[in-house]
Amino acid sequence: MIILASQSASRRAMLEAAGVPFMALPAQVDERAIEDGLTGAAPPEVATTLARAKALAVSELHPGRLVLGSDSLVVCEGRRFDKPRDRAGAAAHLRFFSGKVMELHSAAALARDGAAVWTDAAVASLHVIDMTDEFIEEYLAHEWPEVAGCVGVFRIEARGVQLFERIEGDHFTVLGMPLLAVLGALRSMGELPR
Repeated sequence: MIILASQSASRRAMLEAAGVPFMALPAQVDERAIEDGLTGAAPPEVATTLARAKALAVSELHPGRLVLGSDSLVVCEGRRFDKPRDRAGAAAHLRFFSGKVMELHSAAALARDGAAVWTDAAVASLHVIDMTDEFIEEYLAHEWPEVAGCVGVFRIEARGVQLFERIEGDHFTVLGMPLLAVLGALRSMGELPR
């Protein structure tokens, strides 16, 4: 059984649906402090570094256990977005994304005994529809506060799917983790049957 170093409902649901035995123990890391040390780094490097930090933080507390860390970040027109601080911030993010292409970078890392043993990152391009303020307010009336912890202010498995006219990339990447690569790594490490 692996440890998932995340409190993400989406990541838990992906592992459950795939039949991966796990227990969830969220990592306690200061993501903003880590990001501050990565000024100028490309989005995949930032996401991978954060995923690795989460996996390592939990791995150090649970010797011998394989720990999966994951992180996602959104870039739109060269600007990186974090989770919104509040509903007004969520509305501002959505207004910025309107009619643009959002890049969603998702990364995963596996660690054991305080050492990273595997990482992977993927990107999906999400073409956002033109949204009116009325659309945004109605959307948030239904989705807030559930999307408060979502970096792109959407859950693709819920009403968030309405925000997009086209998505290019892996569905699991959009959900927040490059799941197929994770499953391959777990099989190669003997954590899942071949």
